[in-house]
Amino acid sequence: MSVQKINSPDRPQAPMYSHAVKIPGLIFCSGQTPMDSTGNVVPGDIKAHTAQCLSNLTDVLNAAGSSWDKVVKVNIYLKSMGDFAAMNEVYIKLLPDPKPARTCIQAGGLPHDVDVEIEAIAAV
Repeated sequence: MSVQKINSPDRPQAPMYSHAVKIPGLIFCSGQTPMDSTGNVVPGDIKAHTAQCLSNLTDVLNAAGSSWDKVVKVNIYLKSMGDFAAMNEVYIKLLPDPKPARTCIQAGGLPHDVDVEIEAIAAV
């Protein structure tokens, strides 16, 4: 089985992981936090941060040759479930219908103390 490691040219590179890994038929996207292209957390609330995470995942999906229309599963990690409704507002607005399968949990801690991280699995 071929395994291809993918890094988006639009996202900061990380020495400890690839942005995505592509195997025949599937793309596994690493979690994206609300960081801009220079590696800084974007200003704003959970809505702005959710939008940035989804934009970052769009960059990764594009680099891997996929798109949101082919996403089959999304995992969302929130710092606080108190942000669930506000995150959902943005998620519902930005993702195409029909929505993929999804899990959303409260995480004990996220990198850079951000309030949200989102990862995805897509078909090729």
